[in-house]
Amino acid sequence: MARAPLLQLTDISLTFGGDPVFEDLSAIVQEGDRVALVGRNGSGKSTLMKVMAGLIEADKGDRVIPAGVTVGYMEQDPTMEGFATLGDYAASELDEAERYRIEMVAEGLKFDPARPVETASGGERRRAALAKLMAEAPELMLLDEPTNHLDIEAVQWLEDQLKNIKAGYVLISHDRAFLRSLTRATLWIDRGMVRRQETGFDGFEAWRDKIWEDEDVALHKMDRKIKAEARWAVEGISARRKRNQGRVRALQEMRADRASVIKRQGTAALQLDSGPVSGKKVIEARGLTKAFDDKQIVKGLDLLVQRGDRVAFVGPNGVGKTTVIKMLLGQEAPDEGSVSLGTNLEVAVFDQTRAQLDPEMTLWDSLTGDPEMRVGGRADQVMVRGNPKHVVAYLKDFLFDEGQARAPVKSLSGGEKARLLLAKLMAKPSNLLVLDEPTNDLDIETLDLLQELLDNYDGTVILVSHDRDFLDRVATTTIAMEGNGNATVYAGGWSDYLAQRGEQTKQDKVEKAEKPKAEKPKAENRKSGLTFTEKHRLEALPAEIDKLTAEIGKLEVLMADPELFTKQPVKFQKATEALVQRQDALAAAEEEWLLLMEKSEA
Repeated sequence: MARAPLLQLTDISLTFGGDPVFEDLSAIVQEGDRVALVGRNGSGKSTLMKVMAGLIEADKGDRVIPAGVTVGYMEQDPTMEGFATLGDYAASELDEAERYRIEMVAEGLKFDPARPVETASGGERRRAALAKLMAEAPELMLLDEPTNHLDIEAVQWLEDQLKNIKAGYVLISHDRAFLRSLTRATLWIDRGMVRRQETGFDGFEAWRDKIWEDEDVALHKMDRKIKAEARWAVEGISARRKRNQGRVRALQEMRADRASVIKRQGTAALQLDSGPVSGKKVIEARGLTKAFDDKQIVKGLDLLVQRGDRVAFVGPNGVGKTTVIKMLLGQEAPDEGSVSLGTNLEVAVFDQTRAQLDPEMTLWDSLTGDPEMRVGGRADQVMVRGNPKHVVAYLKDFLFDEGQARAPVKSLSGGEKARLLLAKLMAKPSNLLVLDEPTNDLDIETLDLLQELLDNYDGTVILVSHDRDFLDRVATTTIAMEGNGNATVYAGGWSDYLAQRGEQTKQDKVEKAEKPKAEKPKAENRKSGLTFTEKHRLEALPAEIDKLTAEIGKLEVLMADPELFTKQPVKFQKATEALVQRQDALAAAEEEWLLLMEKSEA
């Protein structure tokens, strides 16, 4: 049975005084659709969603919504003028008898309906906008980055709600796990054109890469044909000039077609210089305890962070993750316990509030001046990891065009602000990166690049994120802050944490049930063999050993160059230290594998 359309766009064209954002764009959303809307930062995803919502009128084309169909749009920056509290805004379209819905949604999204609008943060305002949409329950929901500013528990709650509603929805998000779980179709914006595939986000990247591969093959064939026809035009046209004018015109048309092909947007040229090598011990905390009034942030935390670790903090918003990180960096004193920092640390911080960016300063001044002193820079170059580079050239590395160099920071989108902050961060050498919600507003391609960059970074990373996929890709240790001062250290990323927590919960229940009956010591009652965590570790170790072996081989080839020591002594020293570190890590991994294999066979 055919599904009824909820929204239809036909031949939509839109410009903002320059090149077209869209031209002859058509799309349809049907009953029950769960659509991922994807594309690069700046491709027009949010603009298209506003066209769908009727907030932006296209220059030409039709937007059709059948009679009786309700459409709701979640605003990224909601206007709340005239409302005293967040709850008043969220319930503004509901009858008095339906206001209870706001209380129900507020609990899941963790926002206070009684919070005055004037004191609410940007994140609280966004959660109120999301609550408004969820409580109104339209037949078509348009959700633009709904997981930004939500902690993992709230993201999971929202995911469960969207799985079970009957409404159709179009979803913009950078959260791979969220998109994979919810979507059944994909709308992809690429250079002003929208393509649709009837599979969810899980199949998007393979589909995208195949389209790009086919496009590259077709362009290569066209280039070869143009080259051949151009040679013919020079060498063979004179004897048959009249007869071959049609072929000449065909060559001109091919050249025009080739010139009209819009190039794909590149990826940001992200690079990190790990700078001087830090000591093996980066941070050591013993008995770390902190409380504010009656709120216990952390109690008795012992933690050792070593060079090369990727430590992720997870937990509800407001539980104190940022406070703990400040204590670990020596920026805030604990009530009890101690923190010792390793030697030779160069710290770089990516702040989720973008406090390092002055909205009134230009991009140029942000890179060359001092935003903390509100002083712009006079230079036309920026020092990038010790080497001078023109400001515009460096901005282009991060996908900004020349016209944006003198624009104010406040004119940038969320993704562009994130890229600018990354540009500032990566201009300076560092060996300890602190990343507080780095994935907010970044597109999928930039996230891939950032994850690859962190994989190859020789320094240490401390990370706060609600992006479960990113945590799985990056983190080697996860610290779960669960409230009441509880902070538990787990090996691995988000999925490892869930598995270990589930195993521990299961073990606790078994031990509790068996305790009254037990006549033998607990150690004798335990099953022999490997625990879940040990099995997981045993499966992961061969790949880790192979990776370390390959890295050692590359370093040995590099150091075999007899001129390296005399011509590049700093590089030689770094390579030597990296080789020793990887050799130690390989020996430890091989020893761990042997011990686990022996235990497995016992």
